[in-house]
Amino acid sequence: MASKGKAKSSPKTTEKNLSSFKQGGETFKPQDTVLMRSPVAGAADFVAKIEKVQRSPTQGIKVNVSWFYRPEEANGGRKGFHGERELFSSDHTDWCDAGAINGRCKVHSLHEYQNLKQITGSDYFNRFSYKARTGRFRPDRVPVYCCCEMPYNPDKFMVECEQCAEWYHPECLQLKQSAVEKGGSFVCKKCLDVSKQEMAGVSKSGKRKGRD
Repeated sequence: MASKGKAKSSPKTTEKNLSSFKQGGETFKPQDTVLMRSPVAGAADFVAKIEKVQRSPTQGIKVNVSWFYRPEEANGGRKGFHGERELFSSDHTDWCDAGAINGRCKVHSLHEYQNLKQITGSDYFNRFSYKARTGRFRPDRVPVYCCCEMPYNPDKFMVECEQCAEWYHPECLQLKQSAVEKGGSFVCKKCLDVSKQEMAGVSKSGKRKGRD
């Protein structure tokens, strides 16, 4: 089983580097993203990227992995804008027994994740890198949307205003998603207010002109 602890020293030079290895009918190689069994019974698998593979005369096949962190495992915890399938890449690495691998998974970029036609239990996405020792993130700033001024969460439905091209959560506007979807085109309150003011100005201008 795998555990996230202090980085272990590299295997001795007598060990052989491997370009790939087979386990459970699957072939694994460096740069693959995999699920690693947790030592805690019933806990979710860890997610990691294989960086290096070595065969030890005494310990069998070992993999050097870099860990992905779930938001709740990182400094600051899970926030409202974190997606359910969101992970942080990290600089935290360990050597683990290859037998701890519990299968393959895929960690997409946010853009790739948004374009998936179907999201499975083995699909995740990553948009932040995490320094495990300092608890710092990169990038440290991202675009915010809606009147709630929160970063994008792919699990939350948003609608685009056809006039200003800003994106909004219907619930932040006290609207129901179903009503927004059925309504077709959407114009936010700010743009509606501007349009009303402009129409009022045109109307007043027209009345003055008519009296001249």
